[in-house]
Amino acid sequence: MNKNIKHIGFGLLGGLLPLTIFLLMTPSTDKISYIDSKETTHELTPVTKTNFNVLSQLPAESSVFASENSLNSVVHVKTTVETTTFQRDVFSEFFYGPGAGGREFKQFGSGSGSGVVISEDGYIVTNNHVIKDAKEIDVILNDNRKYKAVVIGTDPSTDIAVLKIEEKGLKAIPIGNSDAVKVGEWVLAVGNPFNLTSTVTAGIVSAKARNINIIDRNQTNVPIESFIQTDAAVNPGNSGGALVNTKGELIGINTAIASQTGSFSGYSFAIPVNLVKKVMQDIIDYGIVQRGYIGVQIADITQELKEEKKLTNTKGVFVAGVVENGSADKAGIKEGDVILKIGSKEVNSTASLQEEVGRRRPGDKIPVTIRNKKGYESVKEIVLRNKDGNTKLIKKEEIQKNTALGATFTKLSSKDKQALSISYGVKIKTIESGRLKSLGLREGMIITRINNEPIESVEQLTQKLNSNNNGILLEIIKENGRKDYVGFGL
Repeated sequence: MNKNIKHIGFGLLGGLLPLTIFLLMTPSTDKISYIDSKETTHELTPVTKTNFNVLSQLPAESSVFASENSLNSVVHVKTTVETTTFQRDVFSEFFYGPGAGGREFKQFGSGSGSGVVISEDGYIVTNNHVIKDAKEIDVILNDNRKYKAVVIGTDPSTDIAVLKIEEKGLKAIPIGNSDAVKVGEWVLAVGNPFNLTSTVTAGIVSAKARNINIIDRNQTNVPIESFIQTDAAVNPGNSGGALVNTKGELIGINTAIASQTGSFSGYSFAIPVNLVKKVMQDIIDYGIVQRGYIGVQIADITQELKEEKKLTNTKGVFVAGVVENGSADKAGIKEGDVILKIGSKEVNSTASLQEEVGRRRPGDKIPVTIRNKKGYESVKEIVLRNKDGNTKLIKKEEIQKNTALGATFTKLSSKDKQALSISYGVKIKTIESGRLKSLGLREGMIITRINNEPIESVEQLTQKLNSNNNGILLEIIKENGRKDYVGFGL
């Protein structure tokens, strides 16, 4: 009997030993997630965690100075989210018309993150995902003063939002230069993780121009990701907070972490301040980001692509396609060319190229260094254009007239009216993050009525959508010509 037990014991030990070695040798994997306090996460390709800790090496005088220089400029952002859905009553509509008998249902939630004061008169920059769908936004300063904030504008493409509070004499953070940031440089992350206000952590810059595919392509057609990667510890609530250098200058806005559990486990990511600066200035000046496009499809140059296309080396960004009559096409850039520089800056990834272009506006002229298929280098001057192919900046008043709830509208052509046998309505020209997109509306759909009132002009529709605080019922015509109704509460 004892011999049998002994044999069983050796057998179990022999089976557990290789399993233990396998588990020890297998690296754990992380998820990339936003770092506001909401529970939703965005899973990405697994990355290996790091246990490297360098906090003890940061000079004390540098960390103290940087902390003192930035703490009073970082705020706590709390949001109240209220979503309203409209459930139609098909039976009542059959007898009494569209919208009859419908009911509204409200859902409530909350969230929190961080923000950074960028001007003495109350402008604050944060992440778009921190304040998305917020009904109310409260901003709490480092000295516990509390204010109601309004959203000046958002840019889903870069995950940036600008808020405003009514106050003067605030401590604005000094703006640094993210182009000058070096890998290995010491940085501090300042924010409000887990609702613990005024928290400072330290680390180094691990990499630059990281594209981690976290920005939802369903919310924007042109996600721009070129993150600064650090190992400074950030956690839920740090979203929208400051990444600062040892001088206390803002060099990035903390946005996401690599984590298996939802808490920090090695890597964090920040939007570089040079990109933030351009986006927030556009939002303040125009209410919308004035974005210029080169007009190319691009790809990173891997060893496989280099061999397939017989390229000289892996430097630059490969031009996989050129938009007809776009900026690049007009400048003479061809499919198969390699973009080496934007202006004077070398670009060796799609992320770095997108960041460089994203910091410019329509109408800007930029020299672009390219290498053609034969290996010859030349410089082409490109004039950036907006999505409509124009070089002029759009005025804030014009944007407000044509925009509501994340969509822009245009009048119907006589051809549209004739094809659908209608005499009124407006077409959705573009649509990004907002109420209308969340309801399933898309570019090309036509809105013919609002609350049973015929829509005769774009201004009529946008005015009603922007000013109505009650329930809304829209009559729409889909791309296939089918009529439908969409209801919601504002």
